[in-house]
Amino acid sequence: MTAVRDRLPETRYGRVDAARTDRRLKLLGAVLGGMLLVFVGWAAWGYLSTNEISGQVVTFMVVSDSEVQAHLEVHKPAGTTAVCTLRSQAPDQSEVGRKDVTLAQHDSTVDTRVIIRTTARGTTAELLGCQPADQPR
Repeated sequence: MTAVRDRLPETRYGRVDAARTDRRLKLLGAVLGGMLLVFVGWAAWGYLSTNEISGQVVTFMVVSDSEVQAHLEVHKPAGTTAVCTLRSQAPDQSEVGRKDVTLAQHDSTVDTRVIIRTTARGTTAELLGCQPADQPR
């Protein structure tokens, strides 16, 4: 009678193939995780490879109530013409000036000074972005 009592019912405490199900779930998780990793890598590569032109405003100086001067540095492929958009804002964050600058120099690094005409006293000079001249905006 003790032999019958020591043996547990097979279906009462889980299936016999539970280990196989766990392996399948782990494999499925690994495959989905790998696919997610590949997708994130592909998206990052696509973003970085198409963003060939970069720039920054190194310094700026408020010249008068109607003018802000910006020192602009742009990195681009040699021989490419770039168009960079700069803006100036008033203390209340309203835009008081905007200028598109075309950089047709053949160098890969362009260092230039830009005058932004403003409708009121500007307190900033900000680079909104640069792109190839032949790319529609």
